[in-house]
Amino acid sequence: MASEQQWPHCSRPLKPTSAGQLLLKHGMSGAAERAKGGSSLAVAAATSPFVWFGLGVFGISAIAWMTTLSKVPLSIAYPFNALGFLAVLTASALVLHERTTVWTWVGTAMVVSGIVVVVTTRQT
Repeated sequence: MASEQQWPHCSRPLKPTSAGQLLLKHGMSGAAERAKGGSSLAVAAATSPFVWFGLGVFGISAIAWMTTLSKVPLSIAYPFNALGFLAVLTASALVLHERTTVWTWVGTAMVVSGIVVVVTTRQT
């Protein structure tokens, strides 16, 4: 079973990873709108501050992930990545106003339940 000291380390990369996803989505939505006018999507993305900021936040999440891996077994840390499904789903609905379905929430709840089972029943 994962010790209580490992939980903070495992959850630390989730915030910047989720924030990076939101920033990239916002930046790429704007880039796609600009590209409709005939410009290149790649150029529109490369000139979007939201895309660049999102990539920078992903860099921060990579550092947080490496710190986690230095302190927690991979078999405990990696399942926590799936909690990003819940964080991104919630944020995309609340912040980006994307539509979700009950089945999306049910599936996400199943993923989170699976994480709880895997992490809490792990043999040491």
